[in-house]
Amino acid sequence: MDVPRYLANLVEYGLPLFKVEKGYSAIHAAHSESVFLDSWLRVSNLPVAVCSVAVFIALLYPEKLWPQDQEIEQIIVKSTRVRRSYDNQIIRVQILGAEELNEKSSMKPGEIRMLLNESTGIHVQQTSASSFNSTIRIQGLDGKYTQILRDNMPLFGGYSGGLGLLQVAPLDLQQVEIIKGSSSTLHGGGAIAGMINLISKVPSSEPEASMLLNSTSAGGFDVSGFFSNKGEVLGGTLFTSYNSSEAYDPADSGLSAIPEYERWTVNPRLFFETPNSETRIGMNAVQEERIGGSLNYIDGRRLPLEYFEKNDTTRVSSQFEHVRQLSSGSELTILNSVSSFKRSLGTPGFSFSGTQLSSFSEAHVLGSNDNFEWALGANFVTEDFDQKNRVPGFNHDLNKRTFGIFSQATRSLTEEIALEVGMRVDNTSLYGTLAIPHISLLYNLSAQTTFRIGGGAGYKEPTIFTEESESRQFRNISSLDYDLIGPERSSGVNADLNHVFEFSNGASINLNVLLFYTKVKDPLHLEVQGLNQFSFSQAYDYLDTRGSEINMAWRRDNFKLFLGYTHTDVKQHDLKGSHDYPLVPRDRLNTILVYEREDDIRIGLEAYYYGEQALKNKSGSRDYWIFGLMVEKMFKRDWSLFLNFENFSDTRQSRYEPIFTGTLVNPLFVDIYAPVDGFVVNGGIKLTF
Repeated sequence: MDVPRYLANLVEYGLPLFKVEKGYSAIHAAHSESVFLDSWLRVSNLPVAVCSVAVFIALLYPEKLWPQDQEIEQIIVKSTRVRRSYDNQIIRVQILGAEELNEKSSMKPGEIRMLLNESTGIHVQQTSASSFNSTIRIQGLDGKYTQILRDNMPLFGGYSGGLGLLQVAPLDLQQVEIIKGSSSTLHGGGAIAGMINLISKVPSSEPEASMLLNSTSAGGFDVSGFFSNKGEVLGGTLFTSYNSSEAYDPADSGLSAIPEYERWTVNPRLFFETPNSETRIGMNAVQEERIGGSLNYIDGRRLPLEYFEKNDTTRVSSQFEHVRQLSSGSELTILNSVSSFKRSLGTPGFSFSGTQLSSFSEAHVLGSNDNFEWALGANFVTEDFDQKNRVPGFNHDLNKRTFGIFSQATRSLTEEIALEVGMRVDNTSLYGTLAIPHISLLYNLSAQTTFRIGGGAGYKEPTIFTEESESRQFRNISSLDYDLIGPERSSGVNADLNHVFEFSNGASINLNVLLFYTKVKDPLHLEVQGLNQFSFSQAYDYLDTRGSEINMAWRRDNFKLFLGYTHTDVKQHDLKGSHDYPLVPRDRLNTILVYEREDDIRIGLEAYYYGEQALKNKSGSRDYWIFGLMVEKMFKRDWSLFLNFENFSDTRQSRYEPIFTGTLVNPLFVDIYAPVDGFVVNGGIKLTF
């Protein structure tokens, strides 16, 4: 029996998701000898010509490309809130599963920045040359248009966004779910470019205990541990980590490419189960001190006063989730999170600090019958920012409230066609009522071919917390005038075609082609208003992004090859015409070749190409390649050794041009379009108890 697919079918027939998860965890533990593969065969992008050659080879030699008697693991998707298996989702969801998380934990144990940056259609933009602050761009749009969730709850927005990627470790994640394009109906107006949902591990029927130790040639050190156990009623997980690094300057410029930092993380969670309900309660605490800039200043030699950028942060958040099966067969879910984020940012002669207190509360009901599924819910979001040492004209205090109701209906029109329609209506304290519709269509042309198309709207309320502000450390930026600026509004469409080539001997190949377009009206932009003074305005008529992804993957015995190509064209439009949006690679190529013998050895070779990017000074950057090699040797399933040669070609921007002009006392930084840390080796040990 195909156990994973059987469990997934139970979801479609109305069994609550948490029961399916429990059943799958138990069966997975009982069948630890089985080969569980990635459900989606996470395809990467590839030019059409190369795709054609690969498909032609597959048709000639199918038995050479794919091992026989495989099981395909079925993943339960949390973000779409429908009781459908992964293969039958109406909207396209990209899953980064346990395999990817395990690989990346060997490369960057302390953060998920690399994990996301190496996914197709996603670009991580570094906003600070010295502190490593970064933001996510999906389909070329700024990070403020991407919503980041943890277990369906927003935890990393606003003031905390610039450091969020650097403070999430992958070891306690079960999977990462990515929806590209407008996905605001269920999760709120900010998901214009897309949404990233970090799904935490849950305890299985067997206890789990693991530890990871890592050290880098750049002076970094990581130690983290995860433990989980569960009984008939009570279960729990505990994740702790310590991450640190010395300041690192591979270019001998006098400024850090990797800052000096020290971070502690603790994340305990409790699980209570009854026959008809499950309750999850968690807490997350992160404390970090980070300082970049002049190595003289970092090392304590502070005369004369040279440039530095110092970030001290404390994040404490709570999570609550209660899922109950109602007598009608429907499923009620109640969610709540409260997050406090304190950050103090200091540069020579200037400091910016404050506390952001956010809360999220939601209740929704899921129901279904033979051909119809529905979701109905409401949520309430608060965000308060209290700035310290406020200055008239530069006061960024914020108090806003948003109450929203949403509904979604999914209906199978025929055996081949399913339609999904959704609507959200938000009432905001700043701008009143805003409506967000969404519609998607799934068409199974055959057992091997699936076509999806969907579109929707979104909005983003103005905020000072953008990558433009981060790059200036919020210095000399005027207060937002909500009477003169309005919300940014979006509309967009995504269409993708997926085809599975199947052969009588069990060989198969997946090919996926995605086209996208998103338009943002009245985008907020930071403008120069005087001598070293800036303010936000809606200077452009609209911003739009269009492009394509071509994804493909194949396996042969112990080999896996993922190839990928992304084309992105982002323009900003005003009365003078259209202009290329800065710091977006027009073309990207991802290539990953992995050789793996289960429970023995894994070797991964990666190559990434970044095409030309427009710079803010209207010039263009050069293109470049990045190469990496990772080796991991497993011993009796109890422990493994890993060694990672990241960017062994030593591609870094400082080899092409200086990262800054001026002096170490008053450096003027250029746009960051390439890595600044260069070649770094890391290695360590993973232990399983």
